[in-house]
Amino acid sequence: MAARSSDAASSTVITHAASIRHTHGARQVVTVTASRLDSTHADVRIYARHGNRWVLHGGPWPAWIGRAGFAAAGRKREGDGKTPSGSFGFSFFFGVAPRPAVHYPWRYASAHDFWDDDSASPRYNEWVDAQQHSPGRDPEPLHVSPSYDDVAVIGYNTARTPGRGSAIFLHVTHHSPTSGCVALARHDVLRILRWLRPADDPRIVMGTTHSVFG
Repeated sequence: MAARSSDAASSTVITHAASIRHTHGARQVVTVTASRLDSTHADVRIYARHGNRWVLHGGPWPAWIGRAGFAAAGRKREGDGKTPSGSFGFSFFFGVAPRPAVHYPWRYASAHDFWDDDSASPRYNEWVDAQQHSPGRDPEPLHVSPSYDDVAVIGYNTARTPGRGSAIFLHVTHHSPTSGCVALARHDVLRILRWLRPADDPRIVMGTTHSVFG
């Protein structure tokens, strides 16, 4: 979710990772790590599995995360300003800008499109065309530039459990903390989106450096 203090992320340079936790058989992984849960800055790296090790394919790139840092695993709640810790897949990509050369399904975000952030709504944590359905109270507009020029939807709370958080994206930075998303420079976002391939079962693993790298 785009934002509405700060400290350094982990400065550790990890070119070959002996172990990345909770990859669930993925062959591509995006890591988002900070030295502390309360950091608002993180480092983003992309790794591919080569044999029995993870090899760095890009990064570290500086990113903003939630204005309240990372939520501890399983503790993310709607409106808390925290980025969820844990391991997640990617649902689809979208953007206000024209579709780049990506392998994932892509949706254009029009002025009628919103993300439903209302825990009481039947469409909570879903994309909603406001011409067709109500997007709930205080929905997240998706036709927002530059933040949503190019976006990967992180598969967080896919069960749509009320109150557990919604609209968790990897998107273009607005140069300030977010409401729970991961935000990077546009050229870094595009590099990640173009690199990710559904056939490689990619995951995004987020949290403190200690919790992500075994």
